[in-house]
Amino acid sequence: MAASRKQREIAARHQRILAAAREQLLEGGYLSLSMDKLAAAVEYSKGTIYQHFSCKEEVVATLALETARVRLSLFECAATFQGRARERMLAVGIAADLFLEHFPDHFRVEQIARGAVREKVSPERQRELAACEQRCMQICAGIVRDGVASGDLALPDEVSAEELSFSLWSSSFGVFTIVTSGAFHLEDMGVAEPLLALRKGQNRMLDGFGWRPLTDEHDYEASAARIRAEVLDEVLLTLREESL
Repeated sequence: MAASRKQREIAARHQRILAAAREQLLEGGYLSLSMDKLAAAVEYSKGTIYQHFSCKEEVVATLALETARVRLSLFECAATFQGRARERMLAVGIAADLFLEHFPDHFRVEQIARGAVREKVSPERQRELAACEQRCMQICAGIVRDGVASGDLALPDEVSAEELSFSLWSSSFGVFTIVTSGAFHLEDMGVAEPLLALRKGQNRMLDGFGWRPLTDEHDYEASAARIRAEVLDEVLLTLREESL
């Protein structure tokens, strides 16, 4: 059923408030955001802002949820790539890189949200955020299990699929945080291409686990090109259009 004119107006106002909040967070951080400033920025009364959000923490949490949903969409699409399990894990890694490249503001806002708002956010919003995070981990762990089931990977007894997935995720998150912070002169440290360095390090780790095909057995650059062309470029275009 098509949305009514009033529903479309409410949705547009909702998004306008979020866009203003994102801008304020990026310019001045969490402490710079207030319901008064939001009302002034979007030229609505503060009461109108409260019709959409009960507090500024809910605004930030909603922005974080938007971010989580964009990432999850990319991960879910990446996992559908028709290839061996390690190629599918590469697809998820490329999806994460593309998320950072094309939605850097989302990532920065998410970092602010994680550090500032959890305690004051409604249980419902917290559950929604947790569900997105858990689904991303489930996708990665499922790919690891597919690698084990196919015989391409033999995990040591003391390492679970979730732990291997966490190792990959934590290294990516750390590099992404460093890159977006702008606080490090990486080229001066001899790291001209941090995302490439990340991918090399993760490949060495997966080679160390013996996850086949190993990097000297397979053309992963060709796989990356197929991943972009076959599953990621289209969904990325859609997500970018939706964010405009």
